[in-house]
Amino acid sequence: MIDMRNIALTFLGCFTILAACSNSDDAEKPVTPVPTGDVTIYATTSSLTRDLTRDAVNFSSKDNLAPTSITLNPTEQYQTMDGFGAAITGATCFNLLQMKPEDRHAFLTETFSDDKGFGFSYIRISIGCSDFSLSEYTCCDTKGIEHFALQSEEKDYILPILKEILSINPSIKVIAAPWTCPKWMKVKSLTDLTPLDSWTNGQLNPAYYQDYATYFVKWVQAFNAEGIDIYAVTPQNEPLNRGNSASLYMSWEEQRDFVKTALGPKFKTAGLATKIYAYDHNYDYSDIATEKNYPGKMYEDAAASQYLAGAAYHNYGGNREELLNIHKAYPEKELLFTETSIGTWNSGRDLSKRLLEDMKEVALGTINNWCRGVIVWNLMLDNDRAPNREGGCQTCYGAVDISNSDYKTIIRNSHYYIIAHLSSVVKPGAVRIGASGYADSNIMYSAFENPDGTYAFVLMNNNEKTKKITLSDGKRHFAYDVPGKSVTSYRWAKSE
Repeated sequence: MIDMRNIALTFLGCFTILAACSNSDDAEKPVTPVPTGDVTIYATTSSLTRDLTRDAVNFSSKDNLAPTSITLNPTEQYQTMDGFGAAITGATCFNLLQMKPEDRHAFLTETFSDDKGFGFSYIRISIGCSDFSLSEYTCCDTKGIEHFALQSEEKDYILPILKEILSINPSIKVIAAPWTCPKWMKVKSLTDLTPLDSWTNGQLNPAYYQDYATYFVKWVQAFNAEGIDIYAVTPQNEPLNRGNSASLYMSWEEQRDFVKTALGPKFKTAGLATKIYAYDHNYDYSDIATEKNYPGKMYEDAAASQYLAGAAYHNYGGNREELLNIHKAYPEKELLFTETSIGTWNSGRDLSKRLLEDMKEVALGTINNWCRGVIVWNLMLDNDRAPNREGGCQTCYGAVDISNSDYKTIIRNSHYYIIAHLSSVVKPGAVRIGASGYADSNIMYSAFENPDGTYAFVLMNNNEKTKKITLSDGKRHFAYDVPGKSVTSYRWAKSE
C-alpha cells in the first residue's frame, strides 16, 4: 500500500502531486486535470483520503436558506497578515542539499511558489548557530567585533538554499534570531561577571551591549549584501531557556536595556528598516514570576518601546490565550508566532492525532488571537530526525521528513499541512475579517480579504462526519461538503 504522504518531487502540469513509488523515474505519469470553478478549494483529511487535494465549486443561483451558513463581514477588520512558513536551519539545508538539484527545486517550488505551489511566505533562520546547526559557532568567535564574518554554514548551506527559495518566491519574508552571543561576550551572571566559556547558559555582559548590537548590524548587512533582505529579528531565541545546546539567558530588563541603549539605536544609525520583535519564547514565561508579561514590561519603557514592532511567541508552555491578553493590553503592538515542534513526545508523525490539534492550537488559534504570522520549526529533517546536535532536540520531526536512503522520498507531517492550508489561500497583506453564522464546537475557522480583492477562508472540521457548510460573502454563496476530521481552504474573487 502506498503511503499517500510519500510524494514524487515533480510538478506535472498545473500543481499535480503524485504518490512516490520505486519506479517513479521510469514511467510517464498521467496529468490529473485541475478542477475549475468559481471557488478554489484545498482539502486534507486526517486519514489522508484527501491529501491537499485541489477541488472547485461554483456559486449557487439558489437562495441561501442553509442552516449551516457562515457569512463573511469585510467591514469587521482585524490584523494584517505577514505570512506563514517554516525555519530553514542548518539541518534543513543539509538535507535539501543532499537531494538531486531537480528534485530539490521541485520540492522548493511546491512549497514556496505562489503560482505553482503552496506559497509559503515566511522563513525563520538563526543568527549564528541553533540547536539544529551542523556545529556550534557564532559569526565572531575570535574576541573583537572586527573579526565578524559569515561562517561556512551560512556560505555553504544557508545562503545557497535561501537564494534558491528567493528565485522561486522573491517576496519571502525572513526573520532571524540568535541562540547565543559570542562566548567572549558571556558572563556567568550579572552579579558575578566572571567570563563563561560555554555555548549553553550565561548572560550577556553589559560591557558588550554596543559590540553585540554592532554584530547584529553587520550580520543583517552581510545578508543584504548577498541579496537576502532581513525583514525582522528578535534579540534572543528563548531568552528564558538556559539549557539549550546553544543558549543565553536574557531577562526582560536585560532585553529592554539592550534594545533601547544599543540594538535599536544601532539599527537606526545604520539605516536598517529591519523590525525588532521582543521575547520569542513561551506563553507561560517559563513560570518565572518576575518574567510574566515580559514584552509588556518592555513596552512600558518608552525608550525601548519605540524600537519594538511587537512580540514573538512559542507554544512549549502555557496557553495561547496569552496572545489575546497581550493584544488587549498593547493593541498597537504586533504579534507573531515563531516556533512550535512535533516529535516523539506528541505523536508527531501520526496525522490522525496531529493535523486537527495543530490546526486548532498553532494555526487558527494563533491567528484568531491576533498573530500576523505563523512559523513552524525545521522545514525538513531526515527519517532519523537528523542532523541534530547533542544537547538539542533529538526527538523532533520536521514539517517534512526525507528518507536518508535516497534523499527523494518525502513524508509530509502535520506542520507542513497546516502552513500549506494557510499560505495556499491567505496571501501576505491579507486582512483578517469577521465571519459569523453557523456555530459548532468542533468547527473553527478564520476569514480574510487578500490584497488582490479575493476572499480566503480556512476551516477545520473536527466532527467525525461530513458537514455541508455554506459560505457567503454577502453577495454570493456556495456550499461544500466538508469531510469529517479535515481542514479545508477556500479562495474566490469578489463580485464586481
